[in-house]
Amino acid sequence: MKGKTELKIEGMHCVSCERTIENALKKVKGVEEVRVSFVSNEAHVVGSASTDALIKAVKSTGYTAHPFESTNGDKDFNVQFVTVIISALLTLPLIVDMGLSFVPLWLQFILATIVQFGVGWRFYVGSYWALKTFTGNMDLLICLGTSAAYFFSAVVLIFALPEHVYFEASATIITLVLFGRLLEMRTKRRASGAIKALLKLQPKLARVKQNGQWHEIPVEEMKVGDIFHVRPGEKVPIDGEVVEGDSHIDESMLTGESNPIRKTLGTKLFGGTQNQQGSLVGKATAIGSDTALAGVIKLVQEAQGSRAPIQKLADQISAVFVPIVVVIALLTFTLWWGITLDFTNALINAVAVLVIACPCALGMATPTVIMVATGRGARSGILVKNAEAIQLAEKLSVIAVDKTGTLTEGKPALTDVIPDTAEIRRLAASLEDHSEHPIAKTLAKAAMPSPVERFEAVPGKGVFGEIDGKQYFAGSIHWMEEWGLTPDKSIVEPLESQGKTVVCLSDSSKILGYLAVADTLRPSSKEGIKKLKKLGLDVVMLTGDHKQTAQAIADAAGISTFYAEILPQHKAESVEQLRKNHKFVGMVGDGVNDAPALATADVGFAMRSGTDIAIEASDITLMRSDMRQVAAAIDLSRATFSKVRQNLFFAFFYNALGIPLAAIGLLNPIIAGAAMALSSLCVVSNSLLLNRWKP
Repeated sequence: MKGKTELKIEGMHCVSCERTIENALKKVKGVEEVRVSFVSNEAHVVGSASTDALIKAVKSTGYTAHPFESTNGDKDFNVQFVTVIISALLTLPLIVDMGLSFVPLWLQFILATIVQFGVGWRFYVGSYWALKTFTGNMDLLICLGTSAAYFFSAVVLIFALPEHVYFEASATIITLVLFGRLLEMRTKRRASGAIKALLKLQPKLARVKQNGQWHEIPVEEMKVGDIFHVRPGEKVPIDGEVVEGDSHIDESMLTGESNPIRKTLGTKLFGGTQNQQGSLVGKATAIGSDTALAGVIKLVQEAQGSRAPIQKLADQISAVFVPIVVVIALLTFTLWWGITLDFTNALINAVAVLVIACPCALGMATPTVIMVATGRGARSGILVKNAEAIQLAEKLSVIAVDKTGTLTEGKPALTDVIPDTAEIRRLAASLEDHSEHPIAKTLAKAAMPSPVERFEAVPGKGVFGEIDGKQYFAGSIHWMEEWGLTPDKSIVEPLESQGKTVVCLSDSSKILGYLAVADTLRPSSKEGIKKLKKLGLDVVMLTGDHKQTAQAIADAAGISTFYAEILPQHKAESVEQLRKNHKFVGMVGDGVNDAPALATADVGFAMRSGTDIAIEASDITLMRSDMRQVAAAIDLSRATFSKVRQNLFFAFFYNALGIPLAAIGLLNPIIAGAAMALSSLCVVSNSLLLNRWKP
């Protein structure tokens, strides 16, 4: 049975570790897809392979894996902290002795040996597994560099050679590298803090009514249908709907909306949101992984584990980075020794080359930013399905927007009935009562419906059926014209000029009446369109409405280009046509009929208030039905990849400058070790600056 397994990985020190573990997991029978992240220390595996088989495969490469929920990141950090302190205390006398020469050589040897093979044993283990699996990693570079300095110094001591010892170099490099990893762990924890913050939102206990009495029970024990009570100031325990009470709920953690939302009878409640002054009684409608908060957490986790296309170049370079650096170090040693005949200087310069090189900064340049961006987006009500969507959103030049429920409220109201008779209302309500279209639902409320036989809906046109033994039709003007009926322009045109949608009611021979429905523009739509234009995007409206109705809505929203009278099945074709004329096109929608267009677009934006199908077909889900969120998502994308480019430039520049400087003898190994230890930290810290982004 196909499923998804998430593992927490221990022992990864660089991006080369990702590749080693991925290759091992791909060989397990039943594995279809693998994503390993050095940044989050996680592996996401899709397929039928068992968890035990996957853990065994990871173990075969020298790393340790655990089921996702059983790991303790704080423990790992504390162990690393203690290790760094011990290593620093052992190294300190060696550093002080560089200027004062008061520590005997034999004591330097003992202290350096403890650091090299005690604290630094992990580098030897990592190197062993790297060589065994025919890969290269940072452990191998550190191991080669520090071992060269240590063993050279040991030989000088044992044979009393007239050379300088470098015990302080090997010990200091190990200490600095471990210190850098400690800082990196701390910074990465901050980068991945979005998931932890979301997990903390849901309360542990809920007040549930059982046998007529209120009892506090763990939230995980709740069932669909349970009645729960939310007192003033408390958090909503689970998704549900209000059955009693009136209050305002702060949903900012889920939607990014700063203003509290009023909740009355029948309105939806979301687990983890904060109740204000009023008291509410709700009925649970979703539990566990089906809740909105669980869906947000799942999307963020998947997005943080995905890879952006721009990362492929860095991955390709990282794959050959370590062997190339080893070759450069050997060439450095050979040339320096051959030209200067100074073995010691040649060795130290080669060690500096090994130590200064850092594929980690290159490999972490993109994923750390993606991790921060997806977390920041989630806190603003912008849920990104994968990293590719963030990258493509930056490139969009055109935004296609569905009208009903996206630009408008999606809650049309009946405004005109011509002639306004009980019979016209009854016939219209009877036909439309069987349709799921928003306009149909409005017309169904016009009167008490009568039974309908042989009902049929024609997508984008209308409905028909038999009432009292006679056939009736309700639909668009063009549909009437297809039947050979001519609508009265003196009635239709004034209504359409006001932005109203006109539905004609007819029998098989003549039009009986007209019903006008108006769907008001969302208050935020005009500002959202303005923001999109300010970002340099062209906005195009797609609607099945008549041209005059579409014109009225487009004018109110500030949209100059629109396509009217488009059938639902043709929306995707319209998006495809826009893609031919423009390089990258985004689509914003909320309904079932928007799903093909959302999937066709380079980036699909779905409103959270829309259907599950539309959300599933989209790349970015907006937790608020607000066009300003679309502009915010694109702005977040641009800010994200601005940081990615900064990180990639730094990583390339660092290695392009550092390795040559070390090779020509301008870098001391200790300085090189410190620079290497801090390089990844700089990349992660720069990524964290994205937390300052505001929609």
